[in-house]
Amino acid sequence: MLTRLGHQVVFATPERRPARGDQLMLTGQGLDPWGFVPGLSRLVAIGRPLRAERAAVESYRLMESSPQFQTPLGWEDIDLGAIDGLLLPGGHRARGMRAYLESARLQSVVLEAFRRGMPVAAVCHGVLLAARTIDPDTGRSVLYGRKTTSLTWSLERTAWRLARITRFWDRDYYRTYKERPGQPPGYMSVQAEVTRALESAADFKDVRPEDPDARHKASGRHRDRLDDERPAFVVQDGSYLSARWPGDVHTFAKRFAAMLDSG
Repeated sequence: MLTRLGHQVVFATPERRPARGDQLMLTGQGLDPWGFVPGLSRLVAIGRPLRAERAAVESYRLMESSPQFQTPLGWEDIDLGAIDGLLLPGGHRARGMRAYLESARLQSVVLEAFRRGMPVAAVCHGVLLAARTIDPDTGRSVLYGRKTTSLTWSLERTAWRLARITRFWDRDYYRTYKERPGQPPGYMSVQAEVTRALESAADFKDVRPEDPDARHKASGRHRDRLDDERPAFVVQDGSYLSARWPGDVHTFAKRFAAMLDSG
């Protein structure tokens, strides 16, 4: 979407190798109770509404084949002086996300981006990376004093509960961090951890029940398009932009492009 809106995109990965999207979320294969059976895994039923929509898959294939995606920078190569904005993508699988979320190098990049006042956009678990970025001058998160959204506990919990039944051999597929004994349900969810980093719990924003499009935005069954923002929920606070999940990303991309255009 950013490329279509006139912007150049530079990717960065841990070891300068092309990244790889979660194939389960692209195809839906493996999200049904028979998903572990060779051959049968190609039969997609419950995985159909959970997987990426056709337009998203087509966009992913275009991105995957682009020279920029195939020749990423390394995390150590990131030079904020050479770019106009920083986008922190999301994801959920523990095996693929923890190195990203726990990277001291990336946290230093995020800190410098906020100090420069450059546009920063974060979606889903990407907000958690920002929340974990501590400014040593204040001892607080760079999101302290800002308003934000992220993957909500409602969306995370719904997907997790469903997968605990349908993907019973990998019951915690949708959770990157699980609660420890004594911690209340949802304590290690993205929303809960992000909220703990904020100045006030009220600074975490979610869809209001009185919103005329609340059902479209909060159900987890509708995703936005370039020509239909009704299902989307994004929050802008100055030079910082946040969104919840893939259902927001067309609107998220449009708003971020507008921020870049405005300097």
